[in-house]
Amino acid sequence: MITGEAQPVAKRKGDAVIGGTVNENGVLHIKATRVGSESALSQIVRLVVESAQMAKAPVQKFADRISKFFVPLVIILSFSTWLAWFLAGKFSGYPKSWIPSSMDSFQLALQFGISVMVIACPCALGLATPTAVMVGTGVGASQGVLIKGGQALESAHKVNCIVFDKTGTLTIGKPVVVNTRLLKTMVLREFYELVAATEVNSEHPVAKAIVEYAKKFREDEENPAWPEAQDFKSITGHGVKAIVPIDGELVGVLAISDPLKPGAGEVISILKSMKVRSIMVTGDNWGTANSIAKEVGIDTIIAEAKPEHKAEKVKELQASGYIVAMVGDGINDSPALVAADVGMAIGAGTDIAIEAADIVLMKSNLEDVITAIDLSRKTFLRIRLNYFWALGYNLVGIPIAAGVLFPFTGFRLPPWIAGAAMAASSVSVVCCSLLLKYYKRPQRLDHLEIRGITVA
Repeated sequence: MITGEAQPVAKRKGDAVIGGTVNENGVLHIKATRVGSESALSQIVRLVVESAQMAKAPVQKFADRISKFFVPLVIILSFSTWLAWFLAGKFSGYPKSWIPSSMDSFQLALQFGISVMVIACPCALGLATPTAVMVGTGVGASQGVLIKGGQALESAHKVNCIVFDKTGTLTIGKPVVVNTRLLKTMVLREFYELVAATEVNSEHPVAKAIVEYAKKFREDEENPAWPEAQDFKSITGHGVKAIVPIDGELVGVLAISDPLKPGAGEVISILKSMKVRSIMVTGDNWGTANSIAKEVGIDTIIAEAKPEHKAEKVKELQASGYIVAMVGDGINDSPALVAADVGMAIGAGTDIAIEAADIVLMKSNLEDVITAIDLSRKTFLRIRLNYFWALGYNLVGIPIAAGVLFPFTGFRLPPWIAGAAMAASSVSVVCCSLLLKYYKRPQRLDHLEIRGITVA
């Protein structure tokens, strides 16, 4: 639960054990040395809560900063426009022929002033971000990527370093039979029936993996009955001992491991092509960590890391200038998930990890890490386009409404047309955001070679 070991860890007299972990077999006499707020789980919860409380508030939106000055500026421009045209008309600053027959100089000046007030549109600026975020998070949910708000979406598009947990994230998280080698001539089904007879009475995870694999040879039977083993004994730390009728000879060898999730290597390769650095941090031993990292293609490894060490590593990377995402599934990953700029939890993980994360990968597929980052980048590209349109519209529309073209072309913008233009600008921003509904994940993921777990 804490270290992420794929295999049970043998404990002897005097060893420390963690509350909430499972004793696979035998009897333990335990002395509680840390209780209440000193327990491992309480310390992890405290790390999560304190990190959340100390986290910086969401960055104030660009539109909010502009609106702070935009509205008073428009009011000043509107009044200035009216005043300039009114004084120009009063002191014969332009020919009388410019004034339409249906109005006087005051009314002409007032029309220019009102048009400036009406055409100026803070609405488009205000809609630029929330509409895109709303559509982006909705699309993410339909893709199996649950994004908890705009802040997570905003941070994800900047990610250039991802820290992966090992057990249950890069790997399946449970032992699986991956290879079989028979040393004597016999039918594979018969061999597994005899091995299953030995292991069926054991509660060890490896034994359960063997029995589950043996059941594949009896798929037509709902509750298969195995040959009876004699003198069954469970030897703590070593396995089981029993007698089955194989003439007392070694007839086969099984290879059992916690294998990589399908497509894990390809996902790491695609992240490298996206210029995103991948790091593996695990509580497991260095031997297992190095083997998994080599297989998946990760160069930087940190093993035998406690939960607080994972969070410290994330903070070190942030201090080095990286925008860090953490991908994990366990209670021990929660402090790092909170410390990261973006925490991504595997959907099949623990409730604490899911609660601590900013993004939940509901399908538990590693490829969805790429989908989350790509969707975030596409969403913020759309937001920038919205801002460009909203600002461009105002920069062009306000001078035209103020009558800049009137002395040269005689063109003036009546308030009703200015109002229609203002509404059209808001609608165009919304429509631009709605185009995100047609988002498709990167084509490289469609051609991703999702390999099953190889068994032989």
